[in-house]
Amino acid sequence: MAALPPVPPPVTLPVAGSSDRFPVRRIFCVGRNYAEHSREMGGDPTREAPFFFTKPADAVVESGATIPFPPMTADLHHEAELVVALGAGGRDIAVADAPALIWGHAAGNDLTRRDLQAEAKSARRPWDMSKAFDRSAIVGPLRPDPLADGAITCTVDGRVTQSARLSDMIWSVPEIIAHLSRYVELKPGDLIFTGTPAGVGPIRSGESCTVSIDGLGDATVTIA
Repeated sequence: MAALPPVPPPVTLPVAGSSDRFPVRRIFCVGRNYAEHSREMGGDPTREAPFFFTKPADAVVESGATIPFPPMTADLHHEAELVVALGAGGRDIAVADAPALIWGHAAGNDLTRRDLQAEAKSARRPWDMSKAFDRSAIVGPLRPDPLADGAITCTVDGRVTQSARLSDMIWSVPEIIAHLSRYVELKPGDLIFTGTPAGVGPIRSGESCTVSIDGLGDATVTIA
């Protein structure tokens, strides 16, 4: 019998102000959770319930990394997002109970191969190869403190491309958690990317992209 492959190392994220590391289990992402971005992508924010897609845990990239331009795309886009890390889980969670599941928050960037996404939408095929590719989930350091409303911005080489407030979300974080828990059993270590404001756009080779959220450390990535 051939030797088994080695066990892959665990995926973890840094915790702000600590030497501890947060273990990542799964990554869920919410689509079209800001009204202007929903309109930007051809949606109707007054009618759509939240919908979800996933990324593999090993798509995580820590802030400050330099990554290669992804293959099979000519149109790599940034999507600035608040990331929620769960310290507890459950099924069919009530909105009022959802905040107790939150361990912490981070700034994040949901990198997207936009041309592949457009092709998938046109052919009514899954989005996986446009969203769940290698090194597609940029996440800043996690902060375990409670997070109130704040500004979320994205800059590409210092130029502001996205700017909004977390309170502009169509579905609040507790509502997202409650809705997602109807589909899957949430567990400690799950990350939820909570949607992006309007202004998504390209990142090109040689450029750096930074997502900033009030009260959190930045999520920065440079495209080699």
